[in-house]
Amino acid sequence: MPINSAALLALRIPDTEQTYSEKDVILYALGVGLGQHPTDPRELAFVYENNLKVLPTFPVVLGFEPFLLRDHNTGVNFEMAVHGEEHLILHRPLETSGTIIARHRILDAIDKGVGKGALLLTERAISDKATGEPLATIRQTVFCRADGGFSRGTRPSPPVHSIPERAPDLVCDLQTRPETALIYRLSADVNPLHADPEVARAAGFERPILQGLGTFGVAGHAILRSVCDYDPSRLRSVAGRFSASVFPGDSIRTEIWREGAIVSFRARVMERDAVAISNGRAEIG
Repeated sequence: MPINSAALLALRIPDTEQTYSEKDVILYALGVGLGQHPTDPRELAFVYENNLKVLPTFPVVLGFEPFLLRDHNTGVNFEMAVHGEEHLILHRPLETSGTIIARHRILDAIDKGVGKGALLLTERAISDKATGEPLATIRQTVFCRADGGFSRGTRPSPPVHSIPERAPDLVCDLQTRPETALIYRLSADVNPLHADPEVARAAGFERPILQGLGTFGVAGHAILRSVCDYDPSRLRSVAGRFSASVFPGDSIRTEIWREGAIVSFRARVMERDAVAISNGRAEIG
């Protein structure tokens, strides 16, 4: 059945509660590549419990329910849906352990037309259970490739951030490891596409691919390293569009442009010269 946008926007999605510990914080950091230089005190601070710091992109795995909407009669063909964009807003640095409440809602459903798909815009607001204090807001765009043509008219996609047309001011090269996707899936996104070679081949890939949010974490690390001096409190937001797949073991070059408090970035797979994250934008405090 086609998408019923009115019903979709009125959908009440149950809140998600999650308790996390220092082990979860460390496991996430290992899953996006920190700790490969174990004698570097800047990286060690995110993977060792002594004076532990929390990576700013850690909230993307909190309250993460990749199949949450599948339990509702939305009309979306989730077998043909892919994660298009991620926008993380940080209200304050997270503690190294705690319990959060994630509140989910559908912001919009945009019809691109018959044969052109649709965009589903969602939001996950994360707050501290004990105090109610907002911690992070995560907005995602899901590209529903098979669901265009559900309305009488079409609407343009939301605008994306433009990358400056000049050479980057900074470049940060980070190497992923062959087991990166297997480690990352212990934090979130257990889709077998990221672990099972047969599932990956059936989906058209030569081998399992890295989770998009895993690549997002690698790019976040590059920004933290290059322009924040590894101070998590300085990263206020980070957003980007997923544009190509990454294989575990690939080298990711994050190209960075500084314009005051705004950082533009692009994450490129060096082995294939493919842009994995485009139209990146971060805000630095």
